[in-house]
Amino acid sequence: MLHQFIEWLGTTAIGFITAWGHWGIFLGMILESTCIPLPSEVIMPFGGFLAEKGTLLFWFVLVSGVAGNLVGSLIAYWIGRIGGRPFLERYGKFILLRPSHLDQAEKWFTKYGDWVILFGRNLPLIRTFVSLPAGIAKMNVNRFVVFTLIGSIPWNLALTWIGWKLGQHWQNVQPYLHPIAYGLVAVIVIWVLWFIYKNVRLKTKNS
Repeated sequence: MLHQFIEWLGTTAIGFITAWGHWGIFLGMILESTCIPLPSEVIMPFGGFLAEKGTLLFWFVLVSGVAGNLVGSLIAYWIGRIGGRPFLERYGKFILLRPSHLDQAEKWFTKYGDWVILFGRNLPLIRTFVSLPAGIAKMNVNRFVVFTLIGSIPWNLALTWIGWKLGQHWQNVQPYLHPIAYGLVAVIVIWVLWFIYKNVRLKTKNS
């Protein structure tokens, strides 16, 4: 049942793009970033495929995806900021948002702070729900916008490029996502280690 629903969402995303082009990508990515599970792994590669065909423009596909991410993330941020966790636990089930999703996102946000907004945009599952704990924690909105904007670009660019490169085989995107995800995780680990090292060194200096 759930699998069929996810497939239906993917088909819906394709329908948006087929009907409205770049605006369909923009709308689809707004919904995806507002925690409605419309998969960006369908939206952006399909946009890249249409760019390869000449139906859409590659850079407009990318801009539409990033802009949709930003708008949708801001909506989720303000829902978290105004409604708080009790509101999300009560009504999140209607968009397939489970407490475990919030737990995972909050765990990352608590552990890595504001920077998880930047890096979390490129990680499956985390990227969809990370705006909510940012809102609950009342993260500075300007900082949230900047980190969201910068963090959204690599993921959308990679998916668009893969769709453009695969052409009519754009649906075979999953094998290409694993190396990207592993690479991004490696970058995050290196950054965290550097951050810890820098702070430990600073404390040693001051003691």
